[in-house]
Amino acid sequence: MGFLGPFLYSQLFVTPEYPSKSFAGQTIIVTGSNTGLGLEAARHFVRLGAEKVILAVRNLDAGETAKSSIEESTGRKNICEVWELDLASYASVQAFAKRASSELDRIDVLLENAGVATKIHFERAENHERTITVNVIGTFLLGLLLLPKLEETGTKNPVEKPRWTIVTSEVHALTNLPECKDGNTFVSLDDPQKSNMNDRYPTSKLLEVLVVRELAQRITNNNVVLNMLNPGLCHSTLWRERNWPVLIFSLFSFVRTTEVGARCLVAGAAAGDESHGAYMTDGKVSNGHLSAFVTSDEGRNAQRKVWSELKAILEDIVPGVTASY
Repeated sequence: MGFLGPFLYSQLFVTPEYPSKSFAGQTIIVTGSNTGLGLEAARHFVRLGAEKVILAVRNLDAGETAKSSIEESTGRKNICEVWELDLASYASVQAFAKRASSELDRIDVLLENAGVATKIHFERAENHERTITVNVIGTFLLGLLLLPKLEETGTKNPVEKPRWTIVTSEVHALTNLPECKDGNTFVSLDDPQKSNMNDRYPTSKLLEVLVVRELAQRITNNNVVLNMLNPGLCHSTLWRERNWPVLIFSLFSFVRTTEVGARCLVAGAAAGDESHGAYMTDGKVSNGHLSAFVTSDEGRNAQRKVWSELKAILEDIVPGVTASY
């Protein structure tokens, strides 16, 4: 589906439903939750009865401020815990996953919201371009490291399957991933001479979409739901590193408030089997809003290729992490 028409219709005429589904008794991890969409999603989870909400953040002081804000607005104390997580560091990702797997009795929702829309100039983290490290490699490394705990939770509590939810974006439709045609996709993306940094954020979101679609087919354990969602264009700190027209968009009335955008995150975290491997927008499963490239034969081939390449990277970081997939 084209980008502009659905985007404008959604922004102008659709308001995602206010979340009302109970999360009573559930343990939820929200990455990037000290500000923006992640903070507002965490606030909803606490309001809706979650037993424990882990605010996974790079800056612990900012996380504590977010925790205080949530407690003040909801009146619920000692629900949130602030844990350090930096998706640009594989060591941090592994340490977080190890802690969560050992200290948490259960994980009902892993909501991966953290991401970067990087500066124009090329910058590396863990030997890859930083946007790709954070939005793709670190994101899926964390999810795969926590997947056994999610599966364990699903086995012990079969009434409601745990959800692994990734926040992607409609801007995935702005690129057809030309790097995939040039040998190894990630090698091409790591070459500063070939990199168009203006396309880097949409490229990272397209990679997320492709990997979710492929990985969902490979999760044969029926205890976990893996889905992805588009929150729409919202007031957010995501673009804090950019000074270009996206910031101007925030002046327009069709930009969603952060709270309204966060409703889409909560909808993804509440969705069931119907959302497995699916793309959600406006809080509902809507694979029809995927780009024409994603659903084409070329896109399906790219999907398999990208997963194979990402799998090799992940195996190099943590041998065996993708063995079952």
